[in-house]
Amino acid sequence: MSTLELTTALQRPDLLAPPVADAIAALPPEHLERVLVAPIDPDLADTAAFCAAYDVAPEASANCLVVMGKRGDVVTTAAVLVLATTRADVNGVVRHLLDARKASFASTDDATERTGMEYGGITPIGVPSDWRVFVDSRIVDLPEVIVGAGIRGAKIALPGAVLAALPGVEVIDGLARPVA
Repeated sequence: MSTLELTTALQRPDLLAPPVADAIAALPPEHLERVLVAPIDPDLADTAAFCAAYDVAPEASANCLVVMGKRGDVVTTAAVLVLATTRADVNGVVRHLLDARKASFASTDDATERTGMEYGGITPIGVPSDWRVFVDSRIVDLPEVIVGAGIRGAKIALPGAVLAALPGVEVIDGLARPVA
């Protein structure tokens, strides 16, 4: 297992961005004890460096991407969560789910401003309630998945089933493709 020093997220709100802390506090009681957080070196927040430094398998680490889809003047934003061993199908599956003619990653400034989270720590937990949240189906059955905590200096660990049960989450088959 990993070398992360995990504790319940409610005990360490200092390790969570404010919208993440608020979202976790609003979870049903049966999920609260299953959402854990650990401090990390913020310089090691990027996936490859994080996994190597904290002995976390990339198959248990997930990345959250902020994607914007546009059709005419209508822009739809989504949080897309995929495993580190996969790549989101933004121009196919995500674009189709957003009913967009064009889909692209949000700029760093736009993603951080709109989420209230730090780049490199963005998580689907606590994104704006009007966003769609897509989670790759490979994540759901994992006993533990590591995601951002909203800041670069921490990571959240929780069962994939708890992540899939979060408000607004849509579990999508084929959301991502394995990295070759």
